[in-house]
Amino acid sequence: MTRTMTRTIISARAVAVALLLVAAVPAAAQQVASVAPPIPTLKRAITVADGLVRIGDLIDNAGEAADTPIFRSPDAGTTGSVTVQQIIDAVRPYHLYRIDTQNITAVEVTRSGRIIDAAEIEARIARTFAGRYGLGEAKNLRVTLDSMVQPITVDAAPTTDLALIGASLDPRTGRFEISFAVPGSVATRRLPLRLTGIVVETVETAVLTRALARGEVIRSTDVALEHRPKAEASGEPITAIDQVVGLAARQAMRAGQPLLRTQLMKPELVHRDDTITLVYEVPGIVITTRGKALEPGALGDTIAVANVETKRTFQGTVSGPNRVTIVATTTRVSAVAAAMPQSVASR
Repeated sequence: MTRTMTRTIISARAVAVALLLVAAVPAAAQQVASVAPPIPTLKRAITVADGLVRIGDLIDNAGEAADTPIFRSPDAGTTGSVTVQQIIDAVRPYHLYRIDTQNITAVEVTRSGRIIDAAEIEARIARTFAGRYGLGEAKNLRVTLDSMVQPITVDAAPTTDLALIGASLDPRTGRFEISFAVPGSVATRRLPLRLTGIVVETVETAVLTRALARGEVIRSTDVALEHRPKAEASGEPITAIDQVVGLAARQAMRAGQPLLRTQLMKPELVHRDDTITLVYEVPGIVITTRGKALEPGALGDTIAVANVETKRTFQGTVSGPNRVTIVATTTRVSAVAAAMPQSVASR
């Protein structure tokens, strides 16, 4: 086969391929043209999260116009409706003509929300006054409202809060007046939420859960930590239960009474007029005898005692239950021996 014939065959094949491609283009174009775009379809009910209703909220397959706002939504937590004709009129400027309305006459529109209850409102008031008018941290402020407050619905976002409009407080009485705007509510933008009441600073302090007699030792179950008005907590408050467990009451105390350090003492191990053991110590010698307590005392207290036999009095240190120790130098050993002629034990 000559070179000329080969070139002729290749050219013929190329022409044939080109003709096939030209024939395929109209067929592909016809197939693409046969796939119709999705029809915009109206929804029966929708839920929105903010103050605007967009075309895509109401109509599926709205295309490029989906993010366009066309209506205001109802107040947070409420439901309203919009007629089909209102929707068609609103979307007409955005070239949405063929809409499948599914025989709907109106679309139900709900705006989501979350509830702010009375406790959250009181906490918001405490945050407002914290650090002002001589008050401390919000966690230590107790708010009491003059009237009951119904729960309020606001936008669903967890960061949504009551918006402060104005606040005033009388530091002498703690009485306040405060106004808030409620996000997502057209009504409260026109008529703000106004509240009055009293705010009191509190401190956490130990409080008795039962009545105690004088000298009774405090157990862990006898005490609880509560927030009480700061004005009632004179002196240094007790802020931990373990600070009082094992101590005793200096006087009778009632249940619910805040505890003060001045009201507590170490438990009395010796009571007035008790018969006690007197222990007289000098270097190398211990002398014990019976004695009588002339005054009460806790561990480590110095109290007056008397030797029952000699009637002599001494100052000694409470060293245990019904036990008082008298420590002396060697220069007084003979006097001690004469005053306390009882059992002697050498160390």
